Amino acid sequence: MPRQLPSQESNVYNILALCLLLLAGTVTAQEAAVVFKDVSSDTGLQLGGGAACWADIDNDGWVDVCAGAVWKNNKGKSFSKIGDFSPGSVIAADFDNDGFVDLFSWSSMKLFRNKGGKKFVDVPLPDLPRIGSRGAVWADLNNDSFVDLYVGGYEGSERSLLILINEGGKSFRVERSEGKNATRGVTACDFDQDGDVDVYVSNYRLQPNLFWLNNGKAGFKEVAREYGVIATKPGFGGGHSIGASWGDFNNDGLIDLFAGNFAHVDGRGDQPKSRFLKNLGEKKGFKFEDLGTCGVHYQESYASPSVADYDNDGNLDLFFTTVYGVASFGRKNNSVLFRNDGKFVVQDVTAAAKLAGLPPTYQAAWADYDNDGDLDLTSAGKLFQNQGTPHAWLKLRLVGNGKTINRSAIGAQVRVEAGNKIITRQVETGTGEGNQSEATLHFGLGNHKGPVNIEIFWPNRAKQSMTRVETNRLLTVEIKSTE
Repeated sequence: MPRQLPSQESNVYNILALCLLLLAGTVTAQEAAVVFKDVSSDTGLQLGGGAACWADIDNDGWVDVCAGAVWKNNKGKSFSKIGDFSPGSVIAADFDNDGFVDLFSWSSMKLFRNKGGKKFVDVPLPDLPRIGSRGAVWADLNNDSFVDLYVGGYEGSERSLLILINEGGKSFRVERSEGKNATRGVTACDFDQDGDVDVYVSNYRLQPNLFWLNNGKAGFKEVAREYGVIATKPGFGGGHSIGASWGDFNNDGLIDLFAGNFAHVDGRGDQPKSRFLKNLGEKKGFKFEDLGTCGVHYQESYASPSVADYDNDGNLDLFFTTVYGVASFGRKNNSVLFRNDGKFVVQDVTAAAKLAGLPPTYQAAWADYDNDGDLDLTSAGKLFQNQGTPHAWLKLRLVGNGKTINRSAIGAQVRVEAGNKIITRQVETGTGEGNQSEATLHFGLGNHKGPVNIEIFWPNRAKQSMTRVETNRLLTVEIKSTE
């Protein structure tokens, strides 16, 4: 029989075990304790409080930012305003496949062509219905290699759904104009991996969210209820949804959805809160399972979500803004950074990350503006620099050929195999409510050492594999015209 330890010896063993547990906890806490520094003044950046869009305007390898105005990134050290050009809130993509990203302002319903990274000129659009938009997305909806526009319309608009089809990079036509929903955020993803981009729409006023399944030719069928993504609860047709974000939150190779809801909890009822929606994959018809809040603690006035692996541990994290600084009954509301454990459980790390107390804002977008391998944050009109993580990373910049794939490669997905973890990211434009994070894909690799394997899924279903790719660097991949 095993020897019984004397009580004193047992106590020593217990203390040692407790120390080991505490040490393990300390290591975990240290890994999580990535901090951010407000460098707005240091970099000369004077952003407005509206939505933010990150894009490399002049192809110099340093991502620029558009928020009210266009700000050129001077090699990660400072920003300078490009003229007096003020397009409003925009999303960016290369609509004419000339190699330079162009801008669509959903706030002013205007299109601007990028002339060699030096200036922007107006591009005429067809006669449009009256739309007060809160967000839009670029995506090649009909797979002709030119990106199109899906624009949402909020209250007071003549239409809440507007699809503009790109006519070979020269003009646009109105393909579809309908609806009277209170649409706020619009975001897109090829969630079922069939080679075309589908569109998720966040509606306000307790209206059901919409999920448009694409047939590959810009023909859409609404399937939100069928696929389980209305983001509501029994007794309610929908929520006060403001924005949503796509991301593979559990690293199973399937892109899931986070739906953000403003929600009153008072005499008017316990309204539907924000929730994670898990993609169940091909065997279950790519339907979704509603997992609920998964640790996103309640605040009444949640606004725009944005996802990114801020600590490079390989798991997508969530940053979530608020509409109010003080909500009903005098309760304080502030933006929150939630750290994801990779199993649909998140925890609030806002204070540890030094992001506590941010004012109300709809602005939330991520980019590695200083090219140091970790993601920085734009929110509340400020730029917060990530002070670094010990983890490995890889960045991929995908470029379409303009013949079979749009030059911005919007809709492409990439899986990186790092040891026993597979990390998936997609090239997207609009996210949350009207924001856009950097299109260069960012992969945190945690404690993985050595090279990784890569699979690229282009929007036309072409696949490309790369083996033993070295990490801690930026890799640019351009698909060939023959693929």
